[in-house]
Amino acid sequence: MNIQIFGTKKCNDTKKAERFFKERGIKYQFIDMKEKGMSKGEFNSVAQANGGLENMVNWDGKDKDLLALIKYITDEDKLEKVLENPQVIKTPVVRNGKQSTLGYQPDIWKGWN
Repeated sequence: MNIQIFGTKKCNDTKKAERFFKERGIKYQFIDMKEKGMSKGEFNSVAQANGGLENMVNWDGKDKDLLALIKYITDEDKLEKVLENPQVIKTPVVRNGKQSTLGYQPDIWKGWN
């Protein structure tokens, strides 16, 4: 397995995801989205596996103005705006090769090998 966890140090679900893999002795790479966001390729791969860009955005986030802007700008501009503002992406984003999940999904991770 080649696990990557994209998240933030303050996110409780990200901490729970790290604990899930630690407890099982599974090595993972943590990427802090405050320091280094996702590349366009990574984002597109995860978005494709999780039902598209709309599902990647945490619409309940704190920055309502930014979320409203993302909601109403053209689809071409949405991707750029989300990549510029990784705080609007649901966390944790957990990747295992082509497979990926959004949020805390231990039942899905148990099936990965």
